[in-house]
Amino acid sequence: MTQEELWKARNPDLRNSLIAMRRAAEMARQIAIQTNTAIVLFKDGKVVRIPADQLRERKD
Repeated sequence: MTQEELWKARNPDLRNSLIAMRRAAEMARQIAIQTNTAIVLFKDGKVVRIPADQLRERKD
């Protein structure tokens, strides 16, 4: 489902799910920085590991 489709959904829970996922992702980044651990993502069909140091650089 695309972002546009989510925003147009009739179900309010579905519309708000994108906001909730973004909030959860930000919280995961903050926890990774605090605990000096990496975040692991699946991007473009590949597993990508982003260390806490890189997350700190992106915040500045």
